[in-house]
Amino acid sequence: MPIKMFDGNGAAVEAIRLARPGVIAAYPITPQSSIAEHLADEVAEGKIKAEYVRVESEHSAMSVCVGAQLTGVRVATATASVGLALMHEVCGVTAGVRLPIVMPVVNRSLVAPWSLWCDHSDTMAERDTGWLQFYCANVQEILDLQLCAYRISEHEDVLTPSMVCFDGFYLSHSMQRVDTPTDEEAWDFVGPYVRKNMYIDTKDVMFVNDLCPTDEHTEMKYQQMMGFEAAREVVPQVFAEYGKRFGRKLYTVEKYMLDDAEIAVVAIGSMAGTGKYVVNELREKGIKAGLLRICMFRPFPEEEIREALKNIPVIGVVDRSSGLGGAQAPVCTEVKAALLGTDAKVFGFVGGIAGRDISDGSFRKIFGELEEIREGTRQKVTRWFDAREDAMTIREVETC
Repeated sequence: MPIKMFDGNGAAVEAIRLARPGVIAAYPITPQSSIAEHLADEVAEGKIKAEYVRVESEHSAMSVCVGAQLTGVRVATATASVGLALMHEVCGVTAGVRLPIVMPVVNRSLVAPWSLWCDHSDTMAERDTGWLQFYCANVQEILDLQLCAYRISEHEDVLTPSMVCFDGFYLSHSMQRVDTPTDEEAWDFVGPYVRKNMYIDTKDVMFVNDLCPTDEHTEMKYQQMMGFEAAREVVPQVFAEYGKRFGRKLYTVEKYMLDDAEIAVVAIGSMAGTGKYVVNELREKGIKAGLLRICMFRPFPEEEIREALKNIPVIGVVDRSSGLGGAQAPVCTEVKAALLGTDAKVFGFVGGIAGRDISDGSFRKIFGELEEIREGTRQKVTRWFDAREDAMTIREVETC
């Protein structure tokens, strides 16, 4: 297979090109902008044979994509942060009419304060809107997971849209080596889009997204839930086929040195690589540490997580979103629910907000506190592990 150099945004564009969309509608927003720009270039140069629609907002971008895909063509768009928030209404429409749109989302903090940098507050805010969610650890996975997402979302038993999420700047602007399939290999795997379920056709008229009475609305949502249940079966099948074809293993959850671990950290996104590095350090010192990376957040793989962590007494879950007002941040909440009934002590950590680096030192601190919990010398953890000590004085107004 060809070897190319891409940053994360470039890998997303390449996957879209390989999937041959017929309509593209995207609005640029940092750090996603180069996806929209490069897709326009690909269309202008004839590398993608598609209609490129210049829209005035992300809300309009998804609206165009919904209408176009209902006519029977595969579509493409991308967004980040407040752009995804602006799409929120139409993301619900997309999921509710069972349109299998695949969208790369470049993770960036939501306001306020204003930020251009990475955390997961944007996609976590959309976690219950009815989209599958995959989180990438490196640039290679952006290409791989996006190609798989077309097959998964478009499966007749799933018919559910997908977000392929990757960390802004950490991956979107990180240049890495990527093994790419040829155009023919990719097309043989993805295949043409075939419309199913709801569609627009003047010869076969139906209402789409009409006002639904109470005696049917619950059942429509039940259908969406069954799409997620089907995805639990389809995702491993598609990942296995992709691995057989292209030699790269993809995961719903990735286990790292967990078999005999006494403490473990659960991570999501690009931070997992740093976590593995620290696990290796701790192992050299005789500390039985391990790491679990969640690669598929929706549908949440609770059975796989429970199986992977069931024998580990002390577990920390690192969220790159704050989960304000909740008992725990989103990922920790899900992991604790998955481990209900086990003897595991689960602690939530929040950090890396708005691009703050989750460094090897951060993981050493987290693992150190977990080890102290295991030894019985500590009862609580530093939940906001990278917050400054003067946090409550920042932007404080002094009165005369």
